[in-house]
Amino acid sequence: MRRTLSVLGVAGALLAAAVVVPAVAASADPTPGAQRSEAVKRPVVIGHRGASGYRPEHTLESYRTAIRMGADYIEPDLVSTRDGVLVARHENEISGTTDVAAHPEFAARKATKTIDGVSVTGWFTEDFTLAELRTLRAKERLPQVRPTNTAFDGKLEIPTFQEVIDLARTESKARRRTIGIYPETKHPSYFASIGLPLEEPLVAALKANRLTHRNDPVFIQSFETANLRKLDGMIDVRLVQLLDATGRPYDFTVAGDARTYVDLASATGLAWIGGYADGVGLNKNLIVPRDAAGRLLAPTTVIRDAHRVKLLVHAWTFRAENQFLPVDFRIGADPNARGDITAEYELFLGLGLDGVFADQPDTAVAARAGLA
Repeated sequence: MRRTLSVLGVAGALLAAAVVVPAVAASADPTPGAQRSEAVKRPVVIGHRGASGYRPEHTLESYRTAIRMGADYIEPDLVSTRDGVLVARHENEISGTTDVAAHPEFAARKATKTIDGVSVTGWFTEDFTLAELRTLRAKERLPQVRPTNTAFDGKLEIPTFQEVIDLARTESKARRRTIGIYPETKHPSYFASIGLPLEEPLVAALKANRLTHRNDPVFIQSFETANLRKLDGMIDVRLVQLLDATGRPYDFTVAGDARTYVDLASATGLAWIGGYADGVGLNKNLIVPRDAAGRLLAPTTVIRDAHRVKLLVHAWTFRAENQFLPVDFRIGADPNARGDITAEYELFLGLGLDGVFADQPDTAVAARAGLA
């Protein structure tokens, strides 16, 4: 079905709630038209894997922290268990984000697999039932970069997608503002190839929670295109095509399609994406490239080109540490110290972004408020 843009920003009703609560609580006008107008002015803040700059990623505590900091959406990356349950992990290989290696009962589960054409060794969610995954605990993926997050190692469980939905619903009611969900399907071609397709359980979960319409606070995102095109015929929530600055969608590799992500970021590519999606999630380097030394170059026209075909533009990922910032915004020589993340937000939001993925959502909320 051809998709059209309904609202720019936080849209729709509370997650499965009986009453609609304005997404912008401060100075919210009771009329629907005024609420839509306010939403258009405010780029959304997406808690990237929750508030992963402050808590181990993809844990309920990380999502809860993002909400407390003012994020409009929380982002669970979704993979499948052996028994077909969707859980929140950045990758299906979990040795870097859980304590699985410390569990002798699972030592024999270690394996080497080819995921999207790459050989990966470790432990994989599809080899565990949900009950088995429940015995594991999360740990910080970047302990050298974010050592304070390691204080939570061993304390937090792997959440299911349903638990993320429940958290958003509960917090929406408690805080009297809409908190949306922004799930990403991880490695959909791979999971389909092993008989655990992600689309059907994802749609089933959304339908069970009455999250099926374009004005519901849901975005589904993917780096692949085929599964989004499939989802376009299965459910009417908003879809976002993720575009990296290098490489190409893995489903293109499987299909022999030579187009790259950069090709899809062209005016022609964006028009094609507009046939099935409502937005694009862009690597920041597609918007403002960097030179070989890491310094900013002139902005591209990709935001303008996307808006011309009625696509939202969300950018990833905004991280406060120097090593993730362009040289222009770094402060001092410590790669793990905080740089001038506010200046980066000001640059990108000034170009007309509709939303940002942030590891430290409080910084994005503050920068947005400063531009109001």
